[in-house]
Amino acid sequence: MDPDTFRGDVGVEGGDVYWRRRVSVLTGMLVVVAVVAWACSSASSKPESPTGVKASPGAGESMVVSLPSPLASKSPGPSSAALLPGSRLPSASATPSSRASAGSRTRGAGDPCDAKDLVVALQAGQDYYNRGVTPNFLLTIVSTARVACTVDVGPRALEMRVTSGSDRVWSTADCVSGPGVDTQTLQRGVPYVRTIQWDRRLSGSDCSSRRSSAAAGTYVASAYAGPLRSPKVVFHLR
Repeated sequence: MDPDTFRGDVGVEGGDVYWRRRVSVLTGMLVVVAVVAWACSSASSKPESPTGVKASPGAGESMVVSLPSPLASKSPGPSSAALLPGSRLPSASATPSSRASAGSRTRGAGDPCDAKDLVVALQAGQDYYNRGVTPNFLLTIVSTARVACTVDVGPRALEMRVTSGSDRVWSTADCVSGPGVDTQTLQRGVPYVRTIQWDRRLSGSDCSSRRSSAAAGTYVASAYAGPLRSPKVVFHLR
């Protein structure tokens, strides 16, 4: 090529115009190459969206990807959980009245009396008994149950005991022959009454021997029916 030809072109257009054109062309090519490279790298490294759809190449960063609806992932509530396979509906609990009926038993007529429905009382005929006078007492037991019930009023089960201080002096349960059982039916509010006499002698382990007489002094009498005890009765022997 003729060197003069190259110089002539530069001289006609001017050196500044010539270099500006070539710089513009070079810059444009570099921009195109950069855009293509960026698009390829974005397409290969773009992560999958939560829906499993891969973003398309060339899509800008402002691309909107639809997320799953909150209703689709909402866990079943109590009502829906009850309808799941294998689930059970809550069973109704027993009412207080049914629990009370199951835990209690109504006593029928002729059943043994409950101790909480019995009242035992004892009364002395006199406060003072002169020499030679036999002390006598009135022992009563009454039921407050709504229905008739039975109770053993034998001398062992329904006992009267005489004490002096800490000493046990005499009891109706001492020296009883035979079973000593006497079952009675008690109606509500109707007392069973027994009269008891004490011969003023001390009880002993040997009922066949002659027992000693009680000395003059102050004594206490009480009636017992199982766990029940009457109020104390104080009396005096002369």
